[in-house]
Amino acid sequence: MNSLTPVPTDLPPPARALVAAVRDAVRAAQARDDGAFAAASTRLAALDPEQVRLVLGSVVRSLLEERHPDGLDADDVQAALEGCVRSASGWLPSVDADALVVVVTGALGVHDPERTERLVTATEIAVSAPLLVATLLDGALRPVAAHLA
Repeated sequence: MNSLTPVPTDLPPPARALVAAVRDAVRAAQARDDGAFAAASTRLAALDPEQVRLVLGSVVRSLLEERHPDGLDADDVQAALEGCVRSASGWLPSVDADALVVVVTGALGVHDPERTERLVTATEIAVSAPLLVATLLDGALRPVAAHLA
């Protein structure tokens, strides 16, 4: 789903806004367009944080499962995180590795907020998760729209 692909109209308005914001943030991250990314991630951060975490976590998990159909191990997770930081740091120097770890561990259902050194905000999730999704989409079998569905 790119920025020209319409958001499905059969979704309720809050879901349409969420899908559009995710789509736009991922698209901007893929294009390394810091202005468009800032605008889209700001829109995303303004939405219901729990819904944003749920949707982005599902997309990240779906992409990880697609990329590693035989199972995911710690080296695979580390490679995904390093690839994301390496890719994003060239155009977005404020990329937050700690927030990316929370995105991945949350997506995999192993995040323990009580063992986290600092709280990762909804805004940090709205920035970090689309960056990770954009990285995981490189070489993915299906576009982001399929993972959002």
